[in-house]
Amino acid sequence: MSDITDAATGPVLERDGARATIRLNRPKHLNRLQAEDLAALVKLFDQVEADPAIRVLVLTGTGRAFSAGYDLNSVAERAVSANAQPSAGSAFEVVVNRLEDLGVPTICRLNGGVYGGSTDLALACDFRIGIDTAEMFMPAARLGLHYYRSGLKRYVTRLGVDNAKKLFLTAQTISAPEMLRIGYLTAMVPEETLDEEVDKLANILAGNAPQAMRGMKRAINEFARGELDEAAADQRHRDSMRGDEIKEGIKAFAEKRAPRF
Repeated sequence: MSDITDAATGPVLERDGARATIRLNRPKHLNRLQAEDLAALVKLFDQVEADPAIRVLVLTGTGRAFSAGYDLNSVAERAVSANAQPSAGSAFEVVVNRLEDLGVPTICRLNGGVYGGSTDLALACDFRIGIDTAEMFMPAARLGLHYYRSGLKRYVTRLGVDNAKKLFLTAQTISAPEMLRIGYLTAMVPEETLDEEVDKLANILAGNAPQAMRGMKRAINEFARGELDEAAADQRHRDSMRGDEIKEGIKAFAEKRAPRF
């Protein structure tokens, strides 16, 4: 995957067949997210989900880090303001929750360190493949920030109570092997094989039945949050038993070939 070397920009969307890639593109500032980037990301997520040709989304960063998180200068302005202002955390929360609920499967390609709110952005992806020199850091306790509710819940449901407490309450930096051990990373690889591993997983996901994956992803997320819509999940199951995807899947299995969804 080639890096973009032009001037810093907002998030960049690239398409390659059934795969879309969104790249955070402010490398000189470790892909720190600005307020305008949040709105741009939501629009890009909407574009990806609206395109039936896209079967998988990869989220990554340009340069030596995935992202340094949200711009702290913006947070500081709100902290010293005499008037109540819309929360930067609320705007960020909307973006991360939208990513988690995206219909297509998502992979975070962690090309380097992941810090602050971007740790939650990556965690909202279905899979995270990172290089073995990556690190992560959640500084909320050092900043005096009570993190937003859905982010805390995501950490607890995906990583467990003890790991969530360690990351949030100690505000310590952890290395890639520890990120793998606690389940933050799906896989840890040398930098030179990062693209190979991402491609391998992306190709697997792009080749599976999109509607079945979409429905199961929704149910799994709802299970994790304790918000399962049982009737909707049951209906999706019943519909799948009569749908085109299962017909093609069974036919392909019988013919000993890859299915064509």
